[in-house]
Amino acid sequence: MAKIKLTKGELKRQRDALKQFQRYLPTLQLKKQQLQLEILQQHTFLQDLQQTAIKKRQAAYLWAGLLAEPQADIRPFIQPAKTITHQKNIAGVDIPVFDGLEFIEKDYDLFLTPLWIDAAIQALREVIVLKKEISLRQEGIDILRQELRVTTQRVNLFEKVKIPQAQENIRLIKIYIGDQMANAVGRSKIAKRKIEELILEEAAA
Repeated sequence: MAKIKLTKGELKRQRDALKQFQRYLPTLQLKKQQLQLEILQQHTFLQDLQQTAIKKRQAAYLWAGLLAEPQADIRPFIQPAKTITHQKNIAGVDIPVFDGLEFIEKDYDLFLTPLWIDAAIQALREVIVLKKEISLRQEGIDILRQELRVTTQRVNLFEKVKIPQAQENIRLIKIYIGDQMANAVGRSKIAKRKIEELILEEAAA
């Protein structure tokens, strides 16, 4: 621990610092709780999305054999053109929220392509949309977890270091100042007694 000045000025500075730490700590603790709750909720949403994605992929496998047909190349129709997102603020940190995907729209010959092509395109687009949403949801969770780590470190710093340190500094300064005051009183009494003795000696002479 760094050496502190044992003065009244330092005592005031330490008291002010302690008040600031104690005022800021509840805010950090609340932020920590909010982040923990949001991570839990986001993780639940992510698991639901992952389960839905598994079912969608399994359903899409039904098209696999049909997609081998020469007229069934649907790759141009399932290429994402734009990802639409917005930002959500959670306890002071922004995370991306998935709104949707825009796909490249292309025309195709209704007479040359199979009748099931529309359903296949729709099924595969749903799989791609879910994959992107899962990716963004995971990105948001990662951001929240990083913020939680930083916030937890700050909470621990205030709880285990800053506040106890300031309290100990205040205790040491008060003890020192109290001792100095006691010593000053003692010296004052000794001086007063000596003065009285001198006066008595002068009077006796």
